[in-house]
Amino acid sequence: MRLLVLGGTGFVGGATVAEATRRGWSVTVFNRGLHGVVPPGVHRLRGDRTAPDGLAALAGGEWDVVVDTWDGAPRAAGAAARALLASIGHYVYVSSGSVYTDHAAAGLHEDSPVVDADPDAVDGDYPQLKAGAEGAVREVFGERALIARAGLILGPGEDIGRLPWWLRRIERGGDVLAPGPADLPVQYVDVRDLAGWMLDAGARRVSGTFNAVGRPAQTTMGELLDACVAATGAAARLRWTEPATILAAGVQPWSDLPIWMPRGHPYRGLLEQDVTRALAAGLICRPVTETVEDTWRWLREVGAVPPRAGRPERGPVGLDPAREAAVLAA
Repeated sequence: MRLLVLGGTGFVGGATVAEATRRGWSVTVFNRGLHGVVPPGVHRLRGDRTAPDGLAALAGGEWDVVVDTWDGAPRAAGAAARALLASIGHYVYVSSGSVYTDHAAAGLHEDSPVVDADPDAVDGDYPQLKAGAEGAVREVFGERALIARAGLILGPGEDIGRLPWWLRRIERGGDVLAPGPADLPVQYVDVRDLAGWMLDAGARRVSGTFNAVGRPAQTTMGELLDACVAATGAAARLRWTEPATILAAGVQPWSDLPIWMPRGHPYRGLLEQDVTRALAAGLICRPVTETVEDTWRWLREVGAVPPRAGRPERGPVGLDPAREAAVLAA
């Protein structure tokens, strides 16, 4: 199979390139050439899809599948799709569950309402950009397009630092503020499982829109943090604390305590999406212990969370040690 990845050096793009290379596929990446490296044997085309004639390097190419992780202007997504219409067999666009309008609702499915978005827009917030790009790709490729609405993505290579923060925090040992309840479900997908599924589905010419994430009860906060303790081998004590106590202290879910989204939170629905379609289309997710162990192994090798390739810097995630100690003391 011949694969083109638009991007290819970031978290999802890098995992997709690595998996395709492992399979022996012929792999080409298209990006500005400013960030990251590609595995040996991968062909790199340079260009900037936002610049005039920035897609020229793609001319004359021919691929079976393209995977596009773009999260910028929908107009640029449409331009890339049009440039590749005669060169690509199947188009896989990596979108996000953030496109849904009601982030609090449990059981969000692919036909749930999404935000209003213009496929020809040049700006917007993240949900509008992703929803607009979905529309732009569909307008061009129609039934030759697969839209993968990813949820929380974890695993080796993570460039936001959610799971890495928990691993480093638990590595320090001592009393760890563990946001309860321990049996709170966490819905996520390992980046390698997402990449493998997209390649499989693209090769089979699967079309349509899918919530590309694991089951709503893929794991729990307790299983996740226990796996972090086991992987690091640290002398850490998980101090399970009620959500009300944590919220009363001004601690923010998701940003201060990554991955944690308590029941009743206005974005809780993004961790309770319906994935019937994706599972029926072959998505298989590995156990959380494997994701945590492999992420810890990778993190020890690289030392720190890498910058986000070609994307603006994000604020740091994770709770300040002094604030954590104050909440535990209270």
